[in-house]
Amino acid sequence: MKTEIGGVNVSRETIAELEAFAELIKKWTSKINLIARGTIDDIWERHVVDSVQLYKFAPAKFTKWVDLGSGGGFPGIVMAIIAKSEQPLASFTLIESDQRKATFLRTAARELKLPVEVIAQRIESVPPLGADVVSARALTALSGLLPLTLRHLGGEAVALFHKGRQSQQEVAEAEKNWSFDLEDYPSITDPDARILRIQRINALAS
Repeated sequence: MKTEIGGVNVSRETIAELEAFAELIKKWTSKINLIARGTIDDIWERHVVDSVQLYKFAPAKFTKWVDLGSGGGFPGIVMAIIAKSEQPLASFTLIESDQRKATFLRTAARELKLPVEVIAQRIESVPPLGADVVSARALTALSGLLPLTLRHLGGEAVALFHKGRQSQQEVAEAEKNWSFDLEDYPSITDPDARILRIQRINALAS
């Protein structure tokens, strides 16, 4: 039997793993700043469900997912938890330059038995990864995110980004230097936020 969370149908086992991950976040946030302290009491809605909703915009099948600037594992670890049952052959690479956060991500992946590799380097220094999906949440403006994403996308791959109330301005600014196919969806957890689904990124000739 499955339950819907964030528009995604997940099993009881998946819910239990998401809850276990939330508890890990709470435990580690007392030592390092994984999430804003003011959002700890609302971690399920503000961070877990907010991340879960991204999954429904992923391709029906994928084998390699790359998460940029993974921080506390939102959405990277959450995506890996869901895919564990939905896409069991998929692997995840989380790029996080902060060494302490990278240590947390490795711990979470190990304890939850997830097919996750953590790379503790700057995104632009990591060799191209040829991902089917690239995600990022609260990392940087779209104009700065696109070149980082393009570096790691393969072929007809998909980029999925959480964006806030400035998303329209970010898109307009990015379009000055980039062409891309954009699908724009409302976030189910924040009326001011959007989910951007982007494909076919190309730099415009200067």
